[in-house]
Amino acid sequence: MMETTEMNNDIVAPAASDNRAQPLPDKKEYAGFLKNNMREYGMLMSLIAIMAFFQYMTNGTLMEPLNLTNLVLQNSYIVIMALGMLMVIVAGHIDLSVGSVVGFIGALAAVLIVNLHVNFVLAGILCILAGGVIGAAQGYWVAFFKIPSFIVTLAGMLVFKGLTLALLQGQSIGPFPDDFQMLSSGFIPDLFNGADLRITSLLVGVLVAAIMIFVKVRARAKQSKHGMEDEPYLFFILKNAIFAGVIIFFSYLLASYKGMPNVLIIMFLLMVVYTFVANRTTIGRRIYAVGGNEKAAKLSGIKTSRVSFYTFINMGMLAALAGLIFAARLNTATPKAGTGFELDVIAACFIGGASASGGVGKVMGAVIGAFVMGVMNNGMSIMGIGIDYQQVIKGLVLLAAVFVDVYNKNK
Repeated sequence: MMETTEMNNDIVAPAASDNRAQPLPDKKEYAGFLKNNMREYGMLMSLIAIMAFFQYMTNGTLMEPLNLTNLVLQNSYIVIMALGMLMVIVAGHIDLSVGSVVGFIGALAAVLIVNLHVNFVLAGILCILAGGVIGAAQGYWVAFFKIPSFIVTLAGMLVFKGLTLALLQGQSIGPFPDDFQMLSSGFIPDLFNGADLRITSLLVGVLVAAIMIFVKVRARAKQSKHGMEDEPYLFFILKNAIFAGVIIFFSYLLASYKGMPNVLIIMFLLMVVYTFVANRTTIGRRIYAVGGNEKAAKLSGIKTSRVSFYTFINMGMLAALAGLIFAARLNTATPKAGTGFELDVIAACFIGGASASGGVGKVMGAVIGAFVMGVMNNGMSIMGIGIDYQQVIKGLVLLAAVFVDVYNKNK
């Protein structure tokens, strides 16, 4: 018995010693965290670097309030469509028809509002519903007949280009009523009647920054309560402080011109909604599950065909909204509207970290990717770089982004 007791003591004692020797759970490996989250932090740092580069190369023109306002207006429809395209790509598909749908919806809006004198609100609702029908028509073939989305949406691109020409009869239709133009060219009113500074716009930016910090702190507190936080505290503080500072700074710059554009508010609300849908809802988790492994998702009880179908309906409705905004910005509907938009939208998603094989991608990544493309377009135009070389540079940036994704996945 004494030998047995001594043997047990020999076994137990070192285990207790090992527990005392374990590192404290609050020590973080900063380098390891950055490496594991390079997809998220890398794109943000890339956007900052690109903006700093063009700010220097354009002698400060990029960050002027007027140019920032134009940057928001010029990229609003790309950002809006990128939110829908992200869901399609995450589900493992692609949509090449969005540019043609933008042109078709703009033409439909012009016919309804200008030619038939339909109220612009009713016309807008009808156009968004038409976009949903278009998305459903294409998604039906992809989801239930398993025809590759590349083929279906390529056919849709040709179909809606033709329908746009037929609807407009080869001519431009416009102008639109002033109320409809406010969708894209309007600004939120200043309740304080500021002369040199739109105080309401600045306060909105401060409020958004405060809400963002509150939400992030609350979320981290919940993670800490369950021992789930993995982001070093220093990173958490710095990241959110920088985000809040950037939001307030850009709000100040916009407020010093005409204030926040109406379309910026629309973009922000959509970003909030889609972030919530992607991260906190059942349908959002199912989209990621379908894109990650469709067979496993089906075996787990997810109706994968229905999920894919919904993503295309969503894409159609957002493309319709983008078509309305683009038509309001041009103040006319033209047969060439929307040409090439699908390339910028798809590039924004891939540059923002979405995986070409599906299952991976974040809403903020798609938004950052859209602004990377927008800043590049704007900066190169200010510098006087020709459209030919602009296309070459954007193509190389897209290839590099996809290469990094494939490299990290193989590694």
